Amino acid sequence: MPELRFDPAVRAALEAGRAVVALESTVIAHGLPHPHNLELAREMEALVRAGGATPATIGVVAGQPTIGLDAATLARFATGAEVRKLSRRDLGVAIAAGQHGATTVAATMALAQLAGIEVFATGGIGGVHRGARDSWDVSADLTELSRTPVLVVCAGAKSILDLPATLEMLETLGVPVVGYGTETFPAFYSVSSGLRLSARVDSPDEAAAVWRAHRRYGGGSGMLLVVPPPAESALPQAEVAMLIDAALAEAAQRGIQGAQVTPFLLATIAERSGGRSLTANIALLKNNARVAAAVAVALRAGA
Repeated sequence: MPELRFDPAVRAALEAGRAVVALESTVIAHGLPHPHNLELAREMEALVRAGGATPATIGVVAGQPTIGLDAATLARFATGAEVRKLSRRDLGVAIAAGQHGATTVAATMALAQLAGIEVFATGGIGGVHRGARDSWDVSADLTELSRTPVLVVCAGAKSILDLPATLEMLETLGVPVVGYGTETFPAFYSVSSGLRLSARVDSPDEAAAVWRAHRRYGGGSGMLLVVPPPAESALPQAEVAMLIDAALAEAAQRGIQGAQVTPFLLATIAERSGGRSLTANIALLKNNARVAAAVAVALRAGA
């Protein structure tokens, strides 16, 4: 059975007790078009380094769970059609079969926790899908957050989801959702969903303090630190709602179902927004990398 493979810089940082930030690889392989995906992967790693932490982009490479992808592998994931999309349930199959796999939020959390990494920066988590009362379509990200102690820095859940139901499910699962400079749940492309949060912090030190306390007393779950997208690139919530409704109608008309729905919706929204949703997505990912680095450094400073 293959052991975790560590990039030398990541291993050195962990052994020295320095700050490390996990990054997912699905956004590279399946989330954004080329060449934006590769440029973003490099920029997010650079932003984490600039913030005083070591980036660890996570994936499965030829069956080897890898903590810190090298430059050649990042390029391969950005262009390779053979790279599978891996959630937690898919890790064993991909590893045993010697496949390449890009990790989702759930799989990245699982491998980050095994590697000893506490902080993870991503775009938006999965959640409860619209129509889940009939389809039971609920992302494995929520289950993972309930059982894996990793602090996830994100811009809320993807706008195409049922955001009120997602927040309710997170509460049921015992996952704290803490606003970073906000008292409302961000809506991914938009600064606010209008849904109120029960907790807010305004600095990396405050976020680190909440995470330390949750790690000790919170029952073993993860935590969401939700960061609004930069206002200059965010889209108005009403416009996003119209774009989503139109994309959902087209998906239903074309018979698109299951795992294909999310990528179809995101691509359609990007096209119909004239690329502005892509700009917002890239901006919030970069911003989350900055915040995650600052929180990871604060955690180590108070360790």
